[in-house]
Amino acid sequence: MSANPENLFGSAANDADAQETREWMDALSSVIQSEGPERAHFLLEQLLEHARQNTVDMPFSANTGYVNTIEPSQEARSPGNLEIEQRLRAYMRWNAMAMVVKANRHHPPEGGDLGGHIGSFASLASMFGAGFNHFWHAESENHGGDLLYIQGHVSPGIYARAYLEGRLSEEQLLNFRQEVDGKGLSSYPHPKLMPEFWQFPTVSMGLGPLMAIYQARFLKYLHARGIANTENRKVWVFCGDGEMDEVESLGAIGLAARENLDNLIFVINCNLQRLDGPVRGNGKIIQELEGEFRGANWNVVKLIWGKGWDALLEKDHDGALRKIMMECNDGDYQSFKANDGAYVRKNFFGRDPRTLKMVEHMTDDEVWNLQRGGHDSQKVYAAFHSAQNHKGQPTVLLVKTVKGFGMGKIGEGKNTVHQTKKLGDEDIKAFRDRFNIPIPDSQIAELPFYKPADDTPEMRYLHERRKALGGYLPHRRVKADESFTVPSLDTFKAVMEPTAEGREISTTQAYVRFLTQLLRDKALGPRVVPILVDEARTFGMEGLFRQIGIYNPHGQQYTPVDKDQVMYYKEDKSGQILQEGINEAGGMSSWIAAATSYSTNNRIMVPFYVYYSMFGFQRIGDLAWAAGDMQARGFLLGGTSGRTTLNGEGLQHEDGHSHILANTIPNCVSYDPTFAHEVGVILHHGLKRMVEKQDNVYYYLTLLNENYAMPGLQPGTEEQIIKGMYLSKQGPAIKAAKGKEAPTVQLLGSGTILRESFAAQELLEQDWGVSASVWSCPSFNELTRDGQDADRWNLLHPDQTPRVPFVAEQLAASTGPVVASTDYMKAYAEQIRPFVPKGRNYKVLGTDGFGRSDFRSKLREHFEVNRHYIVVAALKALSEDGIVPVAKVVEAIKKYGINVDKVNPLYA
Repeated sequence: MSANPENLFGSAANDADAQETREWMDALSSVIQSEGPERAHFLLEQLLEHARQNTVDMPFSANTGYVNTIEPSQEARSPGNLEIEQRLRAYMRWNAMAMVVKANRHHPPEGGDLGGHIGSFASLASMFGAGFNHFWHAESENHGGDLLYIQGHVSPGIYARAYLEGRLSEEQLLNFRQEVDGKGLSSYPHPKLMPEFWQFPTVSMGLGPLMAIYQARFLKYLHARGIANTENRKVWVFCGDGEMDEVESLGAIGLAARENLDNLIFVINCNLQRLDGPVRGNGKIIQELEGEFRGANWNVVKLIWGKGWDALLEKDHDGALRKIMMECNDGDYQSFKANDGAYVRKNFFGRDPRTLKMVEHMTDDEVWNLQRGGHDSQKVYAAFHSAQNHKGQPTVLLVKTVKGFGMGKIGEGKNTVHQTKKLGDEDIKAFRDRFNIPIPDSQIAELPFYKPADDTPEMRYLHERRKALGGYLPHRRVKADESFTVPSLDTFKAVMEPTAEGREISTTQAYVRFLTQLLRDKALGPRVVPILVDEARTFGMEGLFRQIGIYNPHGQQYTPVDKDQVMYYKEDKSGQILQEGINEAGGMSSWIAAATSYSTNNRIMVPFYVYYSMFGFQRIGDLAWAAGDMQARGFLLGGTSGRTTLNGEGLQHEDGHSHILANTIPNCVSYDPTFAHEVGVILHHGLKRMVEKQDNVYYYLTLLNENYAMPGLQPGTEEQIIKGMYLSKQGPAIKAAKGKEAPTVQLLGSGTILRESFAAQELLEQDWGVSASVWSCPSFNELTRDGQDADRWNLLHPDQTPRVPFVAEQLAASTGPVVASTDYMKAYAEQIRPFVPKGRNYKVLGTDGFGRSDFRSKLREHFEVNRHYIVVAALKALSEDGIVPVAKVVEAIKKYGINVDKVNPLYA
């Protein structure tokens, strides 16, 4: 496929010495033919470097011609029966289409569409056929299993295959997107909804590519640490070309190359269309992505043209055809496939008399049937084979397809194809005829699914291929086969006991002590995965650098600047810490890989990912939701939490809402502990649930960087801590006027502001003669869920003894108003209002508004959550109950110098 140089690099008129140019080209051709392309590549690199050293400006280009990377002579030949595979694909196309159309033909009385997609799988069917038939291993005795990140919109095609395999029933296909009654299939890949089928949620576009990179890295991590043999496993990631506009899609490709993740294969389905139209109508998305990935040092394989183009390119001696291929933009290519062969002849080949002559012997139908590479089974096999066997780099396959392939005039290549889900009978007949489906006209209106008999060659072939690859995919492991016993709570007594007199620690330090002790456990310690995003010293974790090392597949190839220090920066090939740099999305993706390892690797791992709490759920919330869908198990730890604890850092750093966001994820169990012993009890309970019981939950704890004395565990309160509320300090006995009882209030709090409640307790006693009991509430979220659960049960069981919410149960024996204060928005503690005993006045203080920089005491005054505001709130509630006069409230406001005219912090 050689081409005349003047047509590729400039006209002959610009060549000062055409003979010399020809000699250089002939010399290079000779090297390619006699010594191979590798030698030619080496020589070219040497020449380019020599030119640069001699001040010849050589601008870099990461792009190659708009042709296939693999020459026809270099293609690995498919060992399969391509005719049978084509028939199987046709049946899957039909069943996928029928599933979606059926779901949208039958409506309940109230109406409404279920949606669904036909066009995406239509463009990908050949690629999935190659993968399932020849490349993708299921987990078996000799193979850990390949991991498939499947494009969300192609789920009907995956269900169609599973139906032929006998893994899904016709009833399930008939209930596509109808899941409430338990018979249906989820709209997209959702492990939560189909826990033994889907592994990875991918339809929140951009997250699949990002998570897959860190998943591939985690496989290498497990192997390097001797926990699992992952040598032969591959991570295959299917993305749309439009999806690559999501910043997450390309955000970590540098990591993949830097760590030589040759177990990672991206397959980008370049059908040139987003959801509403062309991806790069004025450009060429394949060329753009080639530059992105090759520039990041990936192995790039382009599959653009099917075999029908090979003969034409072979005749393209002067490069005219290649020139047109490069000149046409994606908007042009979309129009070519939305029209017919005559249009292609005129508007593509007709751009140059030489190319028009190339196809003069071909009919319009033959011109139209010149396929794109992604629909050529042999070429897809060759591309997959090349990617599978490439070493030292991740590989991206840029595969050109047609969205809606086979859908004819109703959608093929048209802007509307993504939304096409309803077909008329004539359209269905055309689809049937295109793919030779044996369904008679008399049954078209019924739109039946088609499944050959079990003894047909097609069905035997289908099962034989999957048997050879270890079993059926996709498939998800629900529980790990292995088990561990979590060390007893006594093991962590350093965290559970009171601090020595004069000693103060933070809850962050308590967490580090717990983690350090857990790492010493011979069985479970190696399964701990500490994950950091470049703030180890902020969280006091630098001591772990030397103790367990930072994972780096290349080891430490330099002498660390702090080598002479006890806690020097140590990178190691078998290091245990995952240090992600300044990269919260990467940290969360690593955490997800570890937190789902029980399923993907049959290895229980215990990830602890600590970060600034402000940079958690609001920044990586979509990943946190995906983690819930994936049934992740592990610990997220939001350090320097709350809106007033991180003095000096200001608006962007101060978190007053992460617990509200955490509560939006049903299987996220969240706590805002104040004391070291609460941290210890919660972490230990989380280990028992997630490791011993293998419950599908994950934990979020917020941690503080304030040092103060720790009171130690009150025996018997462990269960109450987990439920979210226990009495931390009983109100003092106060002598009241004769014949009267001293006023009482209940002060609830969590995190750093609980300590303000203790201070308020003293002020209420000393200044106002009020007895206040202080309740530690490590989790208003858990209290809320418990209360809502009780309410639901009572609603549905009106004839039975009502259940009592835990909040009401705890407060039942107490008296007086209840005042809750936290370092979070008022909505956090407001959640439990319905569960406070009836008739009890309930006041809530919180930190609504933007954060700002100042000392902690000033911030708490600004947000109106300090001890003085707690006292005023308590007195106000008592006055509303008629127990103290309003004048006392006014007096307290004056006494504590509260500015009643300052702007509400919500608006300040």
